Amino acid sequence: MAIIVRLDRTMADRKMSLKELAEVVGITNANLSILKTGKARAIRFDTLNALCKALECQPGDLLEYQPDDV
Repeated sequence: MAIIVRLDRTMADRKMSLKELAEVVGITNANLSILKTGKARAIRFDTLNALCKALECQPGDLLEYQPDDV
């Protein structure tokens, strides 16, 4: 997939655990883990907004575009 999730890197930079972030954002650990590992197929803008607010970052800090090798 061309979109790479960089949530783990941003969490590490902020020294925030999965459990802490899940509580602040208001989603389950399981759903946040799916997003963190890049296995999610979609993300709601409300969730992205809450992640950016909790991590004090921009959407571009969490998501990166890399073209597929063709």
